[in-house]
Amino acid sequence: MNIMSEAAVEETLANRVAEEQAPVKMLCRNVSVHYGADQALYDVDLDVGEHQVTALIGPSGCGKSTFLRCLNRMNDTIDICKVSGDIRLDGEDIYSPSIDVVELRANVGMVFQKPNPFPKSIYENVAYGPRIHGLASSKAEFDEIVEKSLTRAGLFEEVKDRLQSPGTGLSGGQQQRLCIARAIAVGPQVILMDEPCSALDPIATARVEELIDELRQKYTIVIVTHSMQQAARVSQRTAMFHLGKLVEEGATDKMFTNPDDQRTQDYITGRFG
Repeated sequence: MNIMSEAAVEETLANRVAEEQAPVKMLCRNVSVHYGADQALYDVDLDVGEHQVTALIGPSGCGKSTFLRCLNRMNDTIDICKVSGDIRLDGEDIYSPSIDVVELRANVGMVFQKPNPFPKSIYENVAYGPRIHGLASSKAEFDEIVEKSLTRAGLFEEVKDRLQSPGTGLSGGQQQRLCIARAIAVGPQVILMDEPCSALDPIATARVEELIDELRQKYTIVIVTHSMQQAARVSQRTAMFHLGKLVEEGATDKMFTNPDDQRTQDYITGRFG
């Protein structure tokens, strides 16, 4: 990874705060990704603002999910994948050899496209992460974490009388909220969401979107979505990707009403994608 000077990092953070009053939570510079000989991302520069929802939009195969997976080093699991550039969480290089990747993925949690609860009880789905990370030692502490996480995910009232029932027995929308509860149970700072509503019906989608808006008060969220309406509803910032390049990024209101790049305009209005 290329290393930015500390002065450059501090200047970027200061400029962003002065410009928008939203501190930078994750800073990305010159991020490129290769899968073997094929390049999937080209020199992406993007700042992720704290306590904001940043939506990544663009046609299928444009690199947005690849970029999302760079933010918690999920691409490390792909042998032929090589990531270059500089990605920092609170100013710390997440690709530094000193970084504990397990701890990083607790700090930068992920919710996937299809709900994927563990084949365990609702309670154990939420308690599993805190248990392996040593975040609680007594049943009372685990009970508190489980209740608080399910409450934040808007699910506790629906499942409080069946916490020992299998998580896989819930509806699709409930399973996705259970996966969100599982992600926040370990106390992350950032939550990554890769098309979290694509497998859900409209009612469940609306509930998850409401939840995203509530969660940003406590967490920083980056979401990949194919739905322009969803990006407009839930995000404060939007980044448009095309053919592995970041076309433009800005306030969501401006991106959807007066984008700077014709490709963004064409994609948002449905002319391609």
